[in-house]
Amino acid sequence: MRRRRPLLRAAVIGGGAYAVGRSGANRRADQAQQDDDQNARIDDLEQQQAPVQPAPPQQAAAPAPGPSLLDQLNQLDALHQQGALTDNEFTAAKAKLLGS
Repeated sequence: MRRRRPLLRAAVIGGGAYAVGRSGANRRADQAQQDDDQNARIDDLEQQQAPVQPAPPQQAAAPAPGPSLLDQLNQLDALHQQGALTDNEFTAAKAKLLGS
């Protein structure tokens, strides 16, 4: 019978340690679950409160490429040669095209 006491004592001590360790693991798992839930709620709140980013302004469609400056000047010259434009009209239209 002497031999049983150390085994019995070890079983009692070991069993107690198992119970403490197991409940500690349960507490850690519960705490981790609560932390995850809280983080999810915080993320949801941040998404709801985040300022709405305005859509980037769409660039206006590039104007269809018109005739080049040289083509426009040639057209003005042709109209001037035909007599459709006076000298003053031709000069004013040319200055408008050239931006001066």
